Amino acid sequence: MASGNSNIRLTNSYTQLADLTITRSGSSADIPRSARIRLGSMEDITKYEKKIYQGEAGYVLEDVPHLADYLPDLPTYPNPLQDNSAYSVVKQYFVNTDDTVVQKVIQHKNSSRGNHFRRAGPRQKVYFESDEVRACIVTCGGLCPGLNTVIREIVCGLQVMYGVKELIGIQGGYAGFYSKNTVALTRKTVDDIHKKGGTILGTSRGGHDTIKIVDSIQDRGINMVFIIGGDGTQKGAAAIYQEVKRRGYKCVVCGIPKTIDNDICVIDKSFGFDTAVEEAQRAINAAHVESESAENGIGLVKLMGRYSGFIAQYATLASRDVDLCLIPESPFYLDGHGGLLEFIEKRIKEFGHMVIVVAEGAGQDLIAQDMKSMNTKDPSGNKLLLDVGLWLSQKIKEHFAKKKKTLNLKYIDPTYMIRAIPSNASDNVYCTLLAQCAVHGAMAGFTGMTVGLVNGRHAYIPFYKITESTNKVSITDRMWARLLSSTNQPSFMHKGNVEEEKNEVEEHLQAPVTATNNGN
Repeated sequence: MASGNSNIRLTNSYTQLADLTITRSGSSADIPRSARIRLGSMEDITKYEKKIYQGEAGYVLEDVPHLADYLPDLPTYPNPLQDNSAYSVVKQYFVNTDDTVVQKVIQHKNSSRGNHFRRAGPRQKVYFESDEVRACIVTCGGLCPGLNTVIREIVCGLQVMYGVKELIGIQGGYAGFYSKNTVALTRKTVDDIHKKGGTILGTSRGGHDTIKIVDSIQDRGINMVFIIGGDGTQKGAAAIYQEVKRRGYKCVVCGIPKTIDNDICVIDKSFGFDTAVEEAQRAINAAHVESESAENGIGLVKLMGRYSGFIAQYATLASRDVDLCLIPESPFYLDGHGGLLEFIEKRIKEFGHMVIVVAEGAGQDLIAQDMKSMNTKDPSGNKLLLDVGLWLSQKIKEHFAKKKKTLNLKYIDPTYMIRAIPSNASDNVYCTLLAQCAVHGAMAGFTGMTVGLVNGRHAYIPFYKITESTNKVSITDRMWARLLSSTNQPSFMHKGNVEEEKNEVEEHLQAPVTATNNGN
């Protein structure tokens, strides 16, 4: 809740439930039960998940659910951290209940205070005794550097900080809840797993069956579920939380967002991204050496980025050796004046070599015109992409062959090498903080939420906020302009494309302000 606001108003983004006065010290348990939730269809449940508090000067708190929302008579206990020797030197053990994190840090003098999220961290009171906790961890989706670090720090956080003894790992993703055995997790078993790539629990795509999963959670007596995965995984976690709540079962469901592409919205970045950018440098350096060492040499590197080109963008900026960067957000065309092939030919003529970085999702519309698109999806619902690296290599070779010019092109695809490595120092620290914040939130009874870094501060974010859109590179942003000035490549976009992109960005920036003004 807002610091300095003694009275705030609870509203719902679909319909206003009630005008309620809530004191600073009040929790969601103080809200009249009739105003909290009315169970009906899954659509109704989803609507009432949005706990939005509005305060003065356009302040909006998009709060996360709490066990007390549907179990109002739960007892609370003193936080064991107050007796933890490691925290004895900390001036303030616990996060103030009024602390929130603003979503957009750039403000104008007449701006409203904007949307906020609840600040992450330990609370003075917890809703679980250490001996009653039976926690589980599951990893879903593709591999990403840092998965083992997150697992390790959840285990160590629960055991060292809160004295929890029972932790299990669910093997093989969501399907592991009902089709595989579990593995016991202790400080000893996870001691050095952060030095290894992948995930010790195994992972898979798909396999989400909400009823079977929640049945398994209840049968095993699990009351804390930590789910590590991307936006599809977080949607599955939201469904699990809704079913747990529908049954009135005391169980926290907490997500830790994972995507190597950095395409999860709201949060500053996802873990593993820094490692991926760093490792991509090796492939770019190799491509640069290969291109320099041959006549009319081209080194073409394909990097990850299904819908968002952040890895390609940041790897290009970090390298300074890249002459051309292609991402899904920036359309391009091959032939004709100002086209891609013309630019490549001019750059080779001027410098004798070049390096091209392409994100895996770039140019898919052009490939589909040339090749028969399967238009199929993987078990997670992601569209199977055609190999833009091989396709672009072939197009470049054909162009130079028609001109009867020498060409030495080397194609490098380090995708699975990057996914499988351990996280670097920066990501290890980030993973540690994410895991510890998840543990603190779970012990404090927060549920139906994910943990993320927002403007440099860790926050608890509702599932719906994380999954409502995808984070993408803005090609009208200064960062993309910095890339263009580094590579000296044209935008390959028509004026109409640029204007359309600018209008979309402006609409996106104005939307939250308009909604806030209407609500007050």
